[in-house]
Amino acid sequence: MRVQGKSIIVTGAGGGIGEGIARRLAAEGAAVIVNDINAELGEKVTAAINAAGGKARFVAGDVTRGDDWAKLVKAAQDFGGRLDVVVNNAGWTHRNRPMLEVSEAEFDKVYAVNMKSIYLSALHAVPAMRAGGGGSFINIASTAGVRPRPGLTWYNGSKAAVIVTSKSMAAELGPDNIRVNCINPVFNPDTGLSAEFAGGPVDEARRAKFLATIPLGRFSTALDVANAALYLASDEAAFISGVNIEVDGARCV
Repeated sequence: MRVQGKSIIVTGAGGGIGEGIARRLAAEGAAVIVNDINAELGEKVTAAINAAGGKARFVAGDVTRGDDWAKLVKAAQDFGGRLDVVVNNAGWTHRNRPMLEVSEAEFDKVYAVNMKSIYLSALHAVPAMRAGGGGSFINIASTAGVRPRPGLTWYNGSKAAVIVTSKSMAAELGPDNIRVNCINPVFNPDTGLSAEFAGGPVDEARRAKFLATIPLGRFSTALDVANAALYLASDEAAFISGVNIEVDGARCV
């Protein structure tokens, strides 16, 4: 049990990568606050974790709202006795299209979900972590933040901001024994936002195009990302901070 007794928040855990992370951490002994804006999906994941012998509680919330973050942190403290880890997984993108065709409202939502959420998580979680003697943030960024593709310019920029902000957080919060790291997953055609990333339905032609850029010859899975998150959340990573783990099969372009 690699995170036995740790109290962990996972945002956007109602499906996809977030669900995989929540399930993996709970299976390894964590008390997990499953967060999602969709209550039906979040409750379903929570029930599955508990049925499997894990420990989870669902807390609905919008990661772009400070009041909801206050609620999440309090729930983690009540449920797990403290707050050890925040996994900022909730994310959003605009549809793949020329950069000047993305509306201001779409731009604002991308940055609110992908970046403002991290600011708010820090605002509310850092005092709780300091009170407990330390903690860890795991921010789910993207390979888009280091090897951007055309058509996703504003999304790419938001994920690059997550990466640089995480490094800066790690430097500033290190004296508080708070670690901050990123995971950069590669495109997964089976997530809820895949059609937005691809610019249309992910048909066989689009799958083949993306797969050709991954030397290991397959797409990432939720479990691949969850295993990286498990390592970063565990005491095995006690001296790891300010890094990006690229879960991308050596994506080359």
